[in-house]
Amino acid sequence: MGNQHASASGSEGEKHRRHRRFLFHRRKSGVGPVTGRPMEDIRATYSIGKELGRGQFGVTHLCTHRKTGQVFACKTIAKRKLAQAEDVEDVRREVQIMYHLSGQPNIVELKGVFEDKGSVHLVMELCEGGELFDRIIAKGHYTERAAAGLLRTIVGVVHTCHSMGVAHRDLKPENFLLLDKSENAPLKVTDFGLSVFFKP
Repeated sequence: MGNQHASASGSEGEKHRRHRRFLFHRRKSGVGPVTGRPMEDIRATYSIGKELGRGQFGVTHLCTHRKTGQVFACKTIAKRKLAQAEDVEDVRREVQIMYHLSGQPNIVELKGVFEDKGSVHLVMELCEGGELFDRIIAKGHYTERAAAGLLRTIVGVVHTCHSMGVAHRDLKPENFLLLDKSENAPLKVTDFGLSVFFKP
């Protein structure tokens, strides 16, 4: 059994080394190893502002388009945290899914993707109203009618995703954002990091 364990460990080690070699060669060619696109400096197009939030893999900042002055949210994922091939594939799939769902109501819009030497940057629609979780805490309670309206939107998002072959797999109040701070602000789902494609 010891030999079997050593063999399995060796196999995992070789898989990890192959992954590292792949990233190194893609980086040398000037192509982003995560996105498969030419690497470019996001700061040439956007100025990066204050931090808006952070998760396990990414930190989100306010960003402003240098030419138009439009403001967006920029989720930055440090490539040093993408230690395994599966981690890289998760980021690729997140980008693919967000582009696939582009234009659908109540889903945060992905505006662009950048990759440089150290990070992958996802530029997204800015939702200035914050998380649904914080709105729930601040309000304390919802009327039955208001709660029904929220749930109708959430179920609609699930229906849209499933009809397009996407399972979000991480639906929670923290992953629903309000477009603005108004009482009846549109609700938008975000964070497709755990999402997968499936055949509906």
